[in-house]
Amino acid sequence: MSNPPVETIRCGQCGTEMSPALLCCPGCGRLVHAEELKALASEAEQAEQKQDFPGALAAWRRALELLPAGARQQQLIAARIVELGRKAPAALATASTSPESPHGKARAGGLAGLGALALLIWKFKFIAVFVLTKAKFLLLGITNASTFLSMFLSLGVYWTAYGWKFALGLVASIYVHEMGHIAALRRFGFRATAPMFIPGLGAIIRLQQHPVNPVENARIGLAGPLWGLGAVLAAQGVYLITEWPSWLAIAQVGAWINLFNLIPIWQLDGGRGFSSLSRPQRWLAVAGIAAAWFFTGEGLLLLLLVAGCFQALCVAVPAKPDRVGLIQYVVLVAVLSALCLVAVPVLEG
Repeated sequence: MSNPPVETIRCGQCGTEMSPALLCCPGCGRLVHAEELKALASEAEQAEQKQDFPGALAAWRRALELLPAGARQQQLIAARIVELGRKAPAALATASTSPESPHGKARAGGLAGLGALALLIWKFKFIAVFVLTKAKFLLLGITNASTFLSMFLSLGVYWTAYGWKFALGLVASIYVHEMGHIAALRRFGFRATAPMFIPGLGAIIRLQQHPVNPVENARIGLAGPLWGLGAVLAAQGVYLITEWPSWLAIAQVGAWINLFNLIPIWQLDGGRGFSSLSRPQRWLAVAGIAAAWFFTGEGLLLLLLVAGCFQALCVAVPAKPDRVGLIQYVVLVAVLSALCLVAVPVLEG
């Protein structure tokens, strides 16, 4: 039985026969995807002119994948990605709050028609803003078949163990956490899979592209707990309105899960958050963890403390400090630790 023929391509410049997996011709050095690279560069530049930084970042990241390792163009594009990565968060925040933006107009129109609920919105304004600005994005995630089916499976497992009320809130809390990562990935122009739920372990997202610098890595990692904190506070708010104990239990468990994710090891969110911190900043984060443990007595913080000390002592640090990353990490540890202390009444199934 003969082996199938091996597929090859020819260089458009010198005619050298080569594997389609190569990114440059071994004969003349011509870039195999030169035309596509030009198109991606043009697409990125047009997106930048329109202040569409996520679109520009997505195009530049695609271009990186078509360049051979060590190419000068790769270094130039990587530097461009770093520069745009600094602009993307500020531009997104400005666009989403401007009265002229679609989000700003929708929010203004919605609030104008909610006069009867003004006091409630003021009292729980964090929840209201979160729902009004993020609900559409959260609903989009559920439309993915693999996400919906794995979420449904997890719901069934948790329902059997804890009852439907707690199960539904827990799955929703995990989902919001993962969509926080997705939002950050989109903001920085990354491709990634939709969330996949694993009963008993939470959910995972597989990156199809990888961060080029520690700051991107930290923002993507800490976005999950930041959104998770929003879900915890929303559950707390619903409990204050309804006095249903299940919501208080959901808030406490959600706080604990997000705090667990802040352990600064391996690929947990805390490990990504620590990746952008200088050595003095890591010791400041460790001090913040120690203070949170002193005031709350939450045992999980001891794991964060040990891992944080290891990171500060033994793991390589970036050249530049990241003040935003440090503030986000310390605030998350402090608030989530406090929320873990909430006493939960005995739940009925």
